[in-house]
Amino acid sequence: MCALALPVVQAREGVEVGEASKFSQLVPADDVEQQAKQQYLQLLTQADKKNALGQPNHPQVVRLRQIANKIIPHALEWNPRAKNWKWEVNLIGSKQINAFCMPGGKIAFYTGILDQLQLSDDEVAMVMGHEVAHALREHARERMGKTTVTQGAARIGGVLAASIFGIDPRITDSIARGGANLLSLEFSREDETEADLVGMELAARAGFDPRAGVSLWEKMSASNKDAPPQWLSTHPSGRTRIDQIERNLDKVLPLYERAKAAR
Repeated sequence: MCALALPVVQAREGVEVGEASKFSQLVPADDVEQQAKQQYLQLLTQADKKNALGQPNHPQVVRLRQIANKIIPHALEWNPRAKNWKWEVNLIGSKQINAFCMPGGKIAFYTGILDQLQLSDDEVAMVMGHEVAHALREHARERMGKTTVTQGAARIGGVLAASIFGIDPRITDSIARGGANLLSLEFSREDETEADLVGMELAARAGFDPRAGVSLWEKMSASNKDAPPQWLSTHPSGRTRIDQIERNLDKVLPLYERAKAAR
């Protein structure tokens, strides 16, 4: 009797963070991305009026966009919607030690994080990978979904369990139109940990040394002695993040070495 050959399942290379939260399904992705687009445009318009928007030929803008162009192709595996995002990368003149990627791929760095921390390209890639990971894992939608549950529990009542798998669009549309300020949205420690891991993998696949995460968080921690910069608000401590990075380096270093060899 001939034994049947079983299909070989290839283990995924890289980090493991599990499935995306179902809370994000409570809020329509298109609404969130459209809101992000509007807020991003407003931010850029305000910066431009203050002569604080980096021009396309600014060395730091060129640098950021070159790094983004290497990272973005590796984003699609994490979220198929990213294929249709209108990615943007801009630089805003401000002393804030801050960077973000809004839903739909709207990236911005403040000059403060580049100038005050004197970031290397590898460190910039770790920051950018982290922020892109927030957008790919749709942490803003998740946060808004959790707010929907918290604020609307009495109104939603017994429909909640079913809504996680198929929420009434009339409810989600009104929630989305109510709008969270995506520029000031704070993520949970769990979201930050997830973004650290996914961002580290994105940077490694793009050919940036993931070990730069250690020096990045040493710099961030040093800048945090007196008061936490905005980017660190509600985040895990620098030491916690460094420990996590070091525990997961063996999962992403082979990806980095392969990308470096190919480059």
